[in-house]
Amino acid sequence: MNFQDIIRKKRDGHSLSKIEIDYLVKGISDGSLPDYQIAAWAMAVYFQGMDDRETRDLAIAMAYSGEVVDLSFIPGVKVDKHSTGGVGDKTTLLLTPLVAAAGIPVAKMSGRGLGHTGGTVDKYLSISGFQAERKYSDFIKQVQEVGAAVVSQSGNLVPADKRLYAIRDVTATVESIPLIASSIMSKKIAAGANSIVLDVKVGSGAFMKEQEKAEELARLMVEIGKKAGRRVIAILSDMEQPLGRMVGNALEVREVIDTLQGRGPEDLLDLSLVLASYMLILGEKTSSLEEARQWISEILVSGRGWEKFQEMIRAQGGELKDELDNYGLPKAQYQKEVIAEKSGYVSNLNAFLIGHSAMLLGAGRARLEDDIDYAVGIELLKKPGDLVQAGEALALLHLNDEKRMESALLQVSQAYQITPNKPQKPKLILDIIQ
Repeated sequence: MNFQDIIRKKRDGHSLSKIEIDYLVKGISDGSLPDYQIAAWAMAVYFQGMDDRETRDLAIAMAYSGEVVDLSFIPGVKVDKHSTGGVGDKTTLLLTPLVAAAGIPVAKMSGRGLGHTGGTVDKYLSISGFQAERKYSDFIKQVQEVGAAVVSQSGNLVPADKRLYAIRDVTATVESIPLIASSIMSKKIAAGANSIVLDVKVGSGAFMKEQEKAEELARLMVEIGKKAGRRVIAILSDMEQPLGRMVGNALEVREVIDTLQGRGPEDLLDLSLVLASYMLILGEKTSSLEEARQWISEILVSGRGWEKFQEMIRAQGGELKDELDNYGLPKAQYQKEVIAEKSGYVSNLNAFLIGHSAMLLGAGRARLEDDIDYAVGIELLKKPGDLVQAGEALALLHLNDEKRMESALLQVSQAYQITPNKPQKPKLILDIIQ
């Protein structure tokens, strides 16, 4: 088979056969295809697209291009959750212990953050001693004994996607919906869960800015999962503003702990309860969304979720101190208020600018190899719908390097829009696709 013919075929808008896609994926993963040919094919896909069958075949071929996690040693229906990435999105940390306390095993592999969106593993690593790198046998044993484990993604998982994504990243082809869908679902399929809940973010702080495009992506991912024998539900959620009031790794962990103890922000709690409820349904614990939500709420109120969170952290080597010591989480040296220049209501809070500001402070990475500062970030004192007076603090920067302050301060100020009239409360859940 000649790969140049495959490039030409896709360039001219034709569908590739399963045999051609399998050949493509094999060449990407074993290194027999050079980067320039893969880049040419990716650009052809960017302009010509792929039909649903092609996209499914690509996702499944990539899923089996390397190691595939076997979770059969763990009893029960294994349910995974994936977010397409947002600002202040800490739902995995919150819902994992809640779902595990309900008897659903959560064996999750997560990634590190890049750009303005945070990474789940980075948040866990802000906890002293936490081990994200675990041997497969230890990973399985922990889920069997504790009910949950969250580890960093294995280096052998989906090698074809890893190489293809690196090429897409430098050739301006990341935004192709078929390539996004196949990339996400290949990793979810390879991770071994029976069922998957997808949180597809929509808005300024999300990868998908428009709901119509997000719905297209969600529908495609659900169909890929079904083709691979998984049960999948996609929830479209708002990311026009950050989720919760904390943005930054240790700050977000603290907010999760507060929420597990009944002191968290409403939007974070609501979204987490919705996602967790669907995980209970896919985990075959109940068929009723109302019953699932009541069950998860009872686990939260009883404190069992907080107990399970601590148990999981201890099992992975982490140490949480008491509340007066900030639970042992790192704290920034300096704080700087962002002051409102006029009175009114916060009508908009641009999630992208907040996420980018946190990255400027050191909470995120511009490149994968960059180091991050777990202590720094942004505390949002005011959010859309809140009344603010001129001279009042809108947000609080937590920083260790004062040289980074001015640019972050300016962007956070620009992220806030203040108007005379109180805005309508934004809708958190935009759509559900299953």
